[in-house]
Amino acid sequence: MLNRFRSIETRNARRLARIEKWDQPVKGRLGRLRAWLHMLFSDHGLFRVFYLNRYEVAPGLYRSAQPTPRQLARFARQGGRSVVYLRGGREHGAWQLEKEACDRLGLKLEEFVVRSRGAPDRETVLAAPAFFAALEKPALIHCKSGADRAGFVSALYKVVVEGASADEALSQLSLRYGHFRYARTGILDAFFERYRDEGEARGIPFSTWVAEIYDPGALEREFRAGLFSEILVDRIMRRE
Repeated sequence: MLNRFRSIETRNARRLARIEKWDQPVKGRLGRLRAWLHMLFSDHGLFRVFYLNRYEVAPGLYRSAQPTPRQLARFARQGGRSVVYLRGGREHGAWQLEKEACDRLGLKLEEFVVRSRGAPDRETVLAAPAFFAALEKPALIHCKSGADRAGFVSALYKVVVEGASADEALSQLSLRYGHFRYARTGILDAFFERYRDEGEARGIPFSTWVAEIYDPGALEREFRAGLFSEILVDRIMRRE
């Protein structure tokens, strides 16, 4: 137990150190180079330079992987107004470059932090309608890969804003975007499937189901990820 506590303490200390390092303005050419190198190699951004995994979710709303400053500039030229950062933590060189780019380009940078490997937080889901209503469009929502958290928030938008069914929303969480439902990230699919079975099938509005029926603890206890998908997503692809 003591070793486990020390391990958690060490991880938290490292995380705080990363935030202290990257949650500040870019400082000089060396600082900019350091941020780019971190984004391209430590954060696997080299792949995203060539493929951003960007798609239109609804009129004025797009989803993607973590964009580079140049990709953000292209979005601004296309009339973009807002960028939504889903990753949380501000622990990456990509965050430092994104914050600078949005300030320079006049893009409004918002944060709406969600998890990809745990049951969706009830308070976060209930806050979504107000967040979407206030979001200036055209808007781009993104996580690291554009597969899991971006897919979850896109699915949430479909249900909350467009009144889509759970099955329609689940199309945002598919292999087309690089999402693997049999890994731990499949708990996001399980959330909408549970709403479909416990709420939608009984005519219960989504917000009512989330507030009064949804049980995050039960969802986490009952969800089981597949071993092969876990190895592929976490160890080989190293998703967040």
